[in-house]
Amino acid sequence: MHEYSLVQDLIAQVTGLARARGASRVVRITVGVGELAGVDPDLFATAFDTFRSAGHLGEAELALRRIPASWVCSRCRRTLERGAVLRCPECAEPGRLAAGDELLLERIELEVSEPQALRGAGTPPALDAESGRRRPG
Repeated sequence: MHEYSLVQDLIAQVTGLARARGASRVVRITVGVGELAGVDPDLFATAFDTFRSAGHLGEAELALRRIPASWVCSRCRRTLERGAVLRCPECAEPGRLAAGDELLLERIELEVSEPQALRGAGTPPALDAESGRRRPG
C-alpha cells in the first residue's frame, strides 16, 4: 500500500507547482507508471481519488500512462525481444532494463487566472492575428 504515500508526495508536488504558477485549480495530471515500478495502477488511482480533495486538486483528473518494460544490450544498445533471454544475440553481453521501472509526473494541466493587466472592461482579451498572443483590451 505504498501507493498512498506516493500519491501524497505527488499531490504535495503538484500543489506546490500550481501555487507557484498562480493556478486557481489543477485540471488534469498525467503520470507514467512503469510495468516494473512496483506500483499497482488501480491502487494508485484509488489513492488519488481518496486524497485529491486537498488543496488545488479537488476536481483534478488523473491520467495514467502505462510504460511497458524493455531491455537493451549494455554494449551495442540493440533492443532485446520481450520474453527472450536477457543476453544480446549479437555480442553476448547481458541486457539492461531500458524502460519500465519509472514513475513519472509527465504533465500538469492548470487553470490560471489572467493577470489583471490583460483583462478588458468585461470583455475577453483580443488575440493578435500574427503572433497569436493576447493583446490588452
